[in-house]
Amino acid sequence: MEVFDHLMQGFAIALQPLNLGLVIFGCALGLFIGAMPGLGSVNGVAILLPMTFLVPPTGAIIFLAAIYYGAMYGGAISSIMLGIPGASTAVATTFDGRPMALQGLADKALITAATASFIGGTISVVLFTLFAPPLAAVALAFGSAEEFALMMLAFATFIGLGGDDIPKTLFSIFIGLVFSAVGLDIISGQPRLVFGDIPGFLHGINFLVLAIGIYGIGEMLWTIESSKGDVKISQATVTVRRIIDDLRTLKDTFKSIVMGSILGYFVGILPAAGATPGSLMAYGVAKTISKHPETFGKGNPEGVAAPESANNAASTGSMLPMLTLGIPGSPTTAILLGGMVIWGLEPGPMLFIEHQEFVWGLIASLYVANVFSLLINVGFIPVFIWVLRLPFTILAPIIFVLCIVGGYAPTQDMHDVWLILIFGVVGYLMRKLEYPLAPAVLAIVLGPLAETSMRQALLISNGSFMVFFERPISGPIMAAAIVLFLLPIIKLVKDKFRTRAAGN
Repeated sequence: MEVFDHLMQGFAIALQPLNLGLVIFGCALGLFIGAMPGLGSVNGVAILLPMTFLVPPTGAIIFLAAIYYGAMYGGAISSIMLGIPGASTAVATTFDGRPMALQGLADKALITAATASFIGGTISVVLFTLFAPPLAAVALAFGSAEEFALMMLAFATFIGLGGDDIPKTLFSIFIGLVFSAVGLDIISGQPRLVFGDIPGFLHGINFLVLAIGIYGIGEMLWTIESSKGDVKISQATVTVRRIIDDLRTLKDTFKSIVMGSILGYFVGILPAAGATPGSLMAYGVAKTISKHPETFGKGNPEGVAAPESANNAASTGSMLPMLTLGIPGSPTTAILLGGMVIWGLEPGPMLFIEHQEFVWGLIASLYVANVFSLLINVGFIPVFIWVLRLPFTILAPIIFVLCIVGGYAPTQDMHDVWLILIFGVVGYLMRKLEYPLAPAVLAIVLGPLAETSMRQALLISNGSFMVFFERPISGPIMAAAIVLFLLPIIKLVKDKFRTRAAGN
């Protein structure tokens, strides 16, 4: 009951005219920022942080949190409409969202993404409200060994993404891991895989550079070649009746939405994990538990619902360690943490006692931001659909320019622009040779996280790999990962024996 009273006080703060206006403006701004390739919530919050000094600290954090929320919704827009991930958190949405758009189901994909985001955000905020202190203790129990085990579990769920061709899937993962290792060694600081001491490789290969190259340039080249010059863009339409029908069919994705919400939230509360691993893991698990896994990657709504619910849930979850422990759960919350320190607010356990008005005003604003993000997103669907009606001769140059700008914006380095073009050709060739793209993308995202946690754990254990199996949390997770790794191999062996037996 005490929690409910605090929440009501929080709503009284969040619904004040100034704070409500900041929520609505922040959600709309975040939607645009998330939809623009290369911007994303990190850049958006960082750019707009100085503006918040014009308003009180509570209003400032509410505004920045609303931008964060809106950007989580907005990332799906360019992923679905153009096949370019608006941010790293939305790359998994591209796997099925773009095929749906090409089949004339862009409205259904957008409705699914918006509704899944809303449900994921709602579930995560409720969990945040009810269980903040005990969940913070869970986050503290995760050390480097547990984080590595979780990364292995994510890789294991993606082994099946390449279909039955396990060698090609493993090759794709290994290529992604090689790209993720480019840059400076995290222990010695020595350069590695810099390809002839090219300075641009010293900062590593930006994940968005790979994703934009493969899914933006690569898909555009594939579309041009497969259409043999006669490109037909699906003429998607949107009406009130279609929106209602799309909402009715969402019951088929409810299992994936709930799974993605819970998984995304718990991955989000882990320090330094963030929404990108959560969304990728949710996609892999959704495919694993689906009755029709072969339809994933070809326009299955569950492939949109799972990652979208997960990335919104993770964005809320990542605020929990920031507020309760003073540890940012994602790059965006690291910027929010810096803002809180500047405003004179010290994150940690005492924040909930000494600054109740601030904390509960922020939590209540997340409920409000979730509602307005959904309304703004659904309201703009006709505008998004209009993009698909553009002739491909106009759309292709727009996609190309957005890819180049999206790759240049984060680092402002022409080296990344050249890499995008190279990865575009690589992505096109992988499609042509039927190599799966998703495992490579997963590897370059999770590779640095897995390497850091593995090497930290081995340093602590004096080089003993048993540290991953002896600890009470990491042990079961590693066991589950090993089982998932072996399942496709067992299936492959069984199929070979069955084929041989049938031949005899």
